[in-house]
Amino acid sequence: MSTSEHQEFIASVRALLTKHAGSAAVRAAMDTELGYDPALWRLLSEQIGVGALAIPEEYGGFGAGLVESLLVVGEVGRTLAGVPMLGSAVVGAQAVLLSDDAEACARLLPGVAEGARTIAVCWADEGGWDEYGVREADGALTGTAHYVLDGMSADTLVAVTPTGFFEVEPTSADITLRSAPTMDPTRRLAEIAFTAAPAHRLGSGDPTAAIARLREIAWAAVAAEQVGAAERCLEMTVQYAKSRVQFGRVIGSFQALKHRMADMYVLLESARSASVAATAAVATNSPSAAEDVWAARGHCSEAFSAIAAETIQLHGGIAITWEHDAHLFFKRAHGDAQLFGTPRRPIQSA
Repeated sequence: MSTSEHQEFIASVRALLTKHAGSAAVRAAMDTELGYDPALWRLLSEQIGVGALAIPEEYGGFGAGLVESLLVVGEVGRTLAGVPMLGSAVVGAQAVLLSDDAEACARLLPGVAEGARTIAVCWADEGGWDEYGVREADGALTGTAHYVLDGMSADTLVAVTPTGFFEVEPTSADITLRSAPTMDPTRRLAEIAFTAAPAHRLGSGDPTAAIARLREIAWAAVAAEQVGAAERCLEMTVQYAKSRVQFGRVIGSFQALKHRMADMYVLLESARSASVAATAAVATNSPSAAEDVWAARGHCSEAFSAIAAETIQLHGGIAITWEHDAHLFFKRAHGDAQLFGTPRRPIQSA
């Protein structure tokens, strides 16, 4: 798509989310079994085809690419809607594609493209994504995967292990699913324990490069979500500063607050630039992808956390009440900073 087509596409996604994923709708969905509104996911899938964007045409997708998928992730981030866009349509679908298993792609991905199937990726150990929670031996999986996005409601599980990707049925008697407590009430995570669970290997060969690329895609997607959410935080803050009156003046007229909002804007735009660079790099599998994604992962996390904190501060006491959305963005910021692991050391140039 061209830049103008991207702008039109974003406008369509935002219009749908504005109409059907407002604050009240997101809060209502938080208390449901799924944690999101399935009707919203159907609308996104049927009217916009969000699940089909990065899936090749031969597997029932549009074949558009990761750029378009991550644009949707950013728009969903603005609303904090818990739909399975990040976990299933992006990370889950890409895990299956990266396995290079044509049979599995033909069997699983058309359902993802239609929005009828969700895939949960089982990866992390309790300590994080630097270690594998699940191991394979003789075609069976053992261990516990932590922090599994939408794991309680997934139709298919894909386990990431040191020896490759494995498909598992979530209804297997050798699997135990437990909803994990989270700081962010808008995002559902699960712990999934495998006890010698039979699994179907996806693809063959050395999985090292595929797993590294999956992490890059996941980090780029989280960065896009962080930018979308941070943008909404700044918008809320500016709107409030224009309406809140103190000492006979709107507080947005005070120079000190103008400076703080200007700093928020600079942080947002620098994070946006880093995110756009990371998205373009992973979409084209650029040689600089690892470095671009590493930079975006760190900067977007810091920027979103700082902007969310300033949102709380500049809204005053109202922002720490349950009725206001500021605390939800603050919690998402801290949750996103840990999702799929964090960069611990600089990327070394070749």
